[in-house]
Amino acid sequence: MLKLPRYPILLVLTLCFFFLKPTKAEPDPRYKTDLLLIIGHPDDETFINGYLARVAFDQHKRISVIVCNTGEAGGNVNGPESGASLGYLQIVENRKALASLGIDNVWFVSGKDTPGQNVLWSLENWNHGRVLGEVVRLVRLTRPEVVLSMLPLPVAGENHGDHQAAGVIATEAFDLAGDPTAFPEQIAAARALHGVGNLTEGLRPWQAKKLYYLSDAFDFISQYWSDQKDVSPFRTNFLKGNGPEYSNTEISPAKKVSYAQLAAIESSAYLSQDGIGGTSKTALEKGNLDAFRNPVRLIFGKSLVGGTITGDVFAGVTGDEAAFSAVSGYRPNSLPTLRFGSALNFYAQFWRAHDIERIGKLLPVPELAVGANETLVLPLIFLNQGSSAVEVTLKPDLPAGWVSKEPAVPFRVEAHASADVQAVVVAPPSDNEIWQELHWSAYINGSQVGTVTMRALTGKHGLPQ
Repeated sequence: MLKLPRYPILLVLTLCFFFLKPTKAEPDPRYKTDLLLIIGHPDDETFINGYLARVAFDQHKRISVIVCNTGEAGGNVNGPESGASLGYLQIVENRKALASLGIDNVWFVSGKDTPGQNVLWSLENWNHGRVLGEVVRLVRLTRPEVVLSMLPLPVAGENHGDHQAAGVIATEAFDLAGDPTAFPEQIAAARALHGVGNLTEGLRPWQAKKLYYLSDAFDFISQYWSDQKDVSPFRTNFLKGNGPEYSNTEISPAKKVSYAQLAAIESSAYLSQDGIGGTSKTALEKGNLDAFRNPVRLIFGKSLVGGTITGDVFAGVTGDEAAFSAVSGYRPNSLPTLRFGSALNFYAQFWRAHDIERIGKLLPVPELAVGANETLVLPLIFLNQGSSAVEVTLKPDLPAGWVSKEPAVPFRVEAHASADVQAVVVAPPSDNEIWQELHWSAYINGSQVGTVTMRALTGKHGLPQ
């Protein structure tokens, strides 16, 4: 009988076992998280770092963070580095800041820092679909119980488009990560896990249980702004009663200091940003933490496990895995004859599609802040629901001191069609801060057929409109 060499057979069997070894049944536990924070820039967590200290040190929860860009378009008060180099510096500052809270699972995705207040500018500049895919991947990797992000709503405040974009993508990822047909290449098992050429990822769908937001509005009294006259007199503070509130004056049982002090320590890592790192460092050196003592107010988005709007973030959250919960998605609805366009038109459909209409109800009348003599461009949409073309005239009704740059001349709108128009106005020259209402109405043959209203805090400079 012909005998085969013994060792080649053993080698073949060993190689077969190596390549056919079954994959590990459970996901990597090192990345399992309780709270996943999704923010726009490296320093955005400083809005709520007192709350993060509470969660990390005293609730003993695991926190992971996704940062959508590196803040490379900002300024630097600590050196000459700018642009991409500043972005690299801020990555380090961010990691040092979060490390002070014991947070080390931090990911930066491929968005670009986009100065402005229009969420659609940011989503375009980020490559919306690419960043969404990255965030869905990280939701599936970290398997959070709760997702916390930035408010997808234009506000009078910093109103950064990147902050809003982070909230938009976080909301989409919350609703998509549990759907195996969304980014299915992330779900398919590897071809040869212990070999090479694995272009699919072996993740599992994951449905988080609760969604919350934080805001950069002037309503959020904090170390960054605290002037009560910046809050609209037309309504109550929209953060009150719309989510849980956490004290920063309380003492952390684990650290024996106030959450305000832990917040200042975390913020002090951002030395490139004087309004953050410099202010925090000075506060710690002088022992004056007054600016950090304001409470953290979050905004409730939605929950799959019940609970109340103002209840604790982790109320009702158990270790049981949640079943996928499909959202309503986009569906056509009746539209007003005259409405705001661009981001506001998008948001009206976005909130409804993702079953978070309550976010749109926080500010039923849109608001913004505008500096003295600043030109404000407001996109509008006129919808002709009639069966024949019409000539439409748009007329502004503005407070004293405002100047309209657009003459009230008719424009033609075809039957069953819409027209995009722009209202262009210049704010008063005074730096006095005052809230005012602006109105625009559409007329056909002298009859009013639609109107829109915007509320503006004048004398308050902000990012480009």
